[in-house]
Amino acid sequence: MLCASARTRLIPSFSLLPHKPIFRRPNCLIHRRNYQSPITMSAQEQIVEHVVLFKVKPDVDSSKVAAMVTGLNGLSSLNLTVHLTAGELLRSRSSSLTFTHMLHSRYRSKNDLNEYAAHPEHVRVVTENIKPIIDDLMAVDWLSDGVISPKPGSAMRVTFLKLKENLGENERSRVLEVIGGIKDQFPAIEQLSVGENFSHERAKGYTIASVAVLPGPADLEALDSNPELVKLQKEKVKDSIESVVVVDYVIPSPQAANL
Repeated sequence: MLCASARTRLIPSFSLLPHKPIFRRPNCLIHRRNYQSPITMSAQEQIVEHVVLFKVKPDVDSSKVAAMVTGLNGLSSLNLTVHLTAGELLRSRSSSLTFTHMLHSRYRSKNDLNEYAAHPEHVRVVTENIKPIIDDLMAVDWLSDGVISPKPGSAMRVTFLKLKENLGENERSRVLEVIGGIKDQFPAIEQLSVGENFSHERAKGYTIASVAVLPGPADLEALDSNPELVKLQKEKVKDSIESVVVVDYVIPSPQAANL
């Protein structure tokens, strides 16, 4: 079920570019176990999830790709970030949109995300290391309650959903409820963050996102080891969904992230 705050409060939507705000429900972060992490927040505090997918151009020199990854991971030193990891995807599971790399970061507020986007070092990395070598980019932001920073070596499955047009509020809520309930069906999931996108310029029309965090890459395979259960979950929402983007990613160690 959706958390109580998601049913009772309204949070103004926002974009990295100024526009007239709209209103959407806040969302819930669901977690199973506590990590000994250098950065944690109260379960009552909301955080902003920020995921960017990149598609590197074919035949780009590997040194330029490495410079992009190193530059992105270097942004973790900014005080604005609660958590940041960037690197090559383990796999892209989507046929309509394919990507090669991912950035996942978390912030204490939308204002911190805004400041991060405008920070000179972020602008430099985007201008010098990212734009010259990518063919495509997709970014989605959403709100969650609480945060636990995942450990290096953790695996992540990131899912973006594009809903069919003219869905009613009940159908949208049903999709969020089903996605949020996946953790109960797959015990290996340690964290499940689910929410509605509030930044629309670079989201390609995808409006619901989730990040499932698991102990390691082998646990990603376990998610697919019960095809009947996976099919059952999909059946619950298939009539509401137009398309899906799914990627798998493994958080590198700090040393590997900067190679």
